Amino acid sequence: MDWASIATEFSSATFWISVLEIIWINILLSGDNAVVIALACRDLAPRERMWGMIIGAGFASVLLIVFTGLISVLMTLPYIKLVSAIALLWIAIKLLAPSGHDNDEKPEAAQSLWRAVRIVVIADIIMSLDNVIAVAAVAKGHYVLLTIGLCISIPMVIAGSAIILALLERFPVLVWGGAAVLGWVAGDIFASDPVVHEFFGGQELRWLELVMQIGGAAIVLLAGMLWRRSHRVLLEKT
Repeated sequence: MDWASIATEFSSATFWISVLEIIWINILLSGDNAVVIALACRDLAPRERMWGMIIGAGFASVLLIVFTGLISVLMTLPYIKLVSAIALLWIAIKLLAPSGHDNDEKPEAAQSLWRAVRIVVIADIIMSLDNVIAVAAVAKGHYVLLTIGLCISIPMVIAGSAIILALLERFPVLVWGGAAVLGWVAGDIFASDPVVHEFFGGQELRWLELVMQIGGAAIVLLAGMLWRRSHRVLLEKT
């Protein structure tokens, strides 16, 4: 290992400008990630919430760093985004679903730390697929650069999650808004799949993207309401 070249690189202004670019891109593209972190951790005990946010966001970032090259290739393959969008829709609906002991109007959240972490990691990776391409373009295969940029970004994303979590506690109805955001993102991912583009003649159709986004949000809210309604009916019968 050439320590002299590494030291020279770390002292380069270009290196740190690229780090700042990665941090900025990740923050700009991670608003929906902060939402899902807050939704997944909102019913954890206060002491566990921070751990859920830190472990979930940290683990997702590590996986993104490790699989950046692979994900960049997979993103160009057909059906990958379709499957990812469906998975994200299911996660969003699950975050609105009632628990077995839930008799009020507060949607279910992850009841254990590791379940919350699992939700955060899966949803973060799905929603970060496009982020990876943007960040990888700046890093240009430089894993040290990528690692530093993402590691610095993690505390900022967690801070955003903490703010959203405080708002969810004060205004529980915002949980539905957060789930709708995830549905919106799922629709966006669905519309950007190569298969969808090919079906419409390879054209970039802005109206299609908007329809998919609105449809994704509507599916999540409708499924959440129907799930909770059927749950109430079952409780009344018992």
